[in-house]
Amino acid sequence: MKPSITPLGKFTLLCLLFTGIFTVAHAQLSVGIRGGISYSGTSYRPTAAIPKQKVQGLKSKPVYGIAIEHYFKDHAGVELDIQYLTTGYIEYDQDETLSNQTEFEYLKIPFLSNFYFGRSGRFHIKLGPHFGYLLNATDVRREFESENEDLPILPTYGQPGDDPKKFMYGLTAGAGISKVFGKSTVVAEVRASYELGRPESLDRIFDMEVTNLEFTVSYLFQVMER
Repeated sequence: MKPSITPLGKFTLLCLLFTGIFTVAHAQLSVGIRGGISYSGTSYRPTAAIPKQKVQGLKSKPVYGIAIEHYFKDHAGVELDIQYLTTGYIEYDQDETLSNQTEFEYLKIPFLSNFYFGRSGRFHIKLGPHFGYLLNATDVRREFESENEDLPILPTYGQPGDDPKKFMYGLTAGAGISKVFGKSTVVAEVRASYELGRPESLDRIFDMEVTNLEFTVSYLFQVMER
């Protein structure tokens, strides 16, 4: 039997290859770690004829990973992150006594332009796309179902046969401040992201929108100079 590589394995190898090319191709790089908390928001339309329904997102979920930063000219550069992120939602029944909770764990890769103002103390503005891969979907709690077939609620995504979409993509924007200490940099920032895709693959609901806020601190160390 020929050895096979799983989709996650292929995705991880692609990320590592891209990171290696990125590292070799540029002369000035800083590499470090990034961590903090995230807040996700979710809304959906059960059918085309029904207005958007907003549900509660997940709060204070951990986000952490590796950050790679390169400045190709003064005050302008790019940043590539490889991070672990949890999103999801909590939907309540009409009496708000029962709830359904689902969580999605992603490997997320933002690739952002990075503009800054200042010298050792800097203000940053970041913008760009992000991509990711679904590692796991879990139905933490399922306490109620819709009593009306014409008014579906958010379905399960962690059960056999749910088949959530694995690939995520969207846009990310952020702002923050940083302080340079020789070859080390400490960064505090907030990012907002909007998903252009959705996990639903079986058309059980008409549409779904997911947003995410991240509050993080990063420590970067310069590993290559111009």
